[in-house]
Amino acid sequence: MQTTIKTAISFSGKGLHSGQPATVTIRPAGAHHGIWFSRSDVHVGDRLIPARWDAVNRSPLCTKLENAAGLSVSTVEHLMAALAGCGIHNALIEIDGGEVPILDGSAAPFVRGIMQRGVRALSAPVRAFEVLKSVTVMDGDASATIAPSHTMVIDFEIDFVDAAIGRQKKSLVMNNGSFARELCDSRTFCRQADVLSMQANGLALGGNPGENAVVFDGDKVLSPGGLRHADEPVRHKMLDALGDLALAGAPLIGHYTGVRAGHSLTNTLLRALFATPGAVRLVECDMEMSARLPGYGLVWDEIPAVA
Repeated sequence: MQTTIKTAISFSGKGLHSGQPATVTIRPAGAHHGIWFSRSDVHVGDRLIPARWDAVNRSPLCTKLENAAGLSVSTVEHLMAALAGCGIHNALIEIDGGEVPILDGSAAPFVRGIMQRGVRALSAPVRAFEVLKSVTVMDGDASATIAPSHTMVIDFEIDFVDAAIGRQKKSLVMNNGSFARELCDSRTFCRQADVLSMQANGLALGGNPGENAVVFDGDKVLSPGGLRHADEPVRHKMLDALGDLALAGAPLIGHYTGVRAGHSLTNTLLRALFATPGAVRLVECDMEMSARLPGYGLVWDEIPAVA
């Protein structure tokens, strides 16, 4: 069945790029509601923003959603990944600012908070998008592909000149709690060479190595405490991909492959998927199909504890 969170939960912190404080509250919603953001700091006009691929104002460094009135909320990818990874299909997300708090730079605080509140089944079957044809998009040496698959799979490959990152590759089937167990505590990362450039352009103003991001410089990890996983960067890219794919509007059953892909390219892939005749269909899930969706089989004891 479709699900929602049992009771509301709030998270407070600062935005990674804006540096501005914000509180985000996940509230229960009924069947077929989907995921919507609501700007509680806006009192005139349309303050609802759909968490959907066609509402994305594409950016290379984060995922920004914008409604028809131009109202936006940015850096939604970690929260969207947590909702997908916990199997939440319906929620109203109130936020009193323009950027979702970065918290520790991962999705783990969201996952733990959601699962502490619990998941409630609703009186309607889950609907999912089943991929029927392979679709690929490219941008230089970066590519993203979605292909038919029995269940949702994410493959990702990255390659950085910094020796501390280098070339990393990982593949995961996304049911049976694998998102929470393997990916959710992996933090956003960047190269030291890019930090000053981002800040000069008004970005990463809320970033703090060790607190909410991992910073690399050549063969060094500058963040105090080091890495949570030896391959934390590629795991975080997979986390981001799940969050961006969750903007399909329903769970996806398909095999995603990203090579040096980012937020913008994954959104381009969703746009191409829904624009390709016969490439995807909306299906009503029975129990067997539901067991193949992200979030199925999540066990509390497998969720990583975070400081």
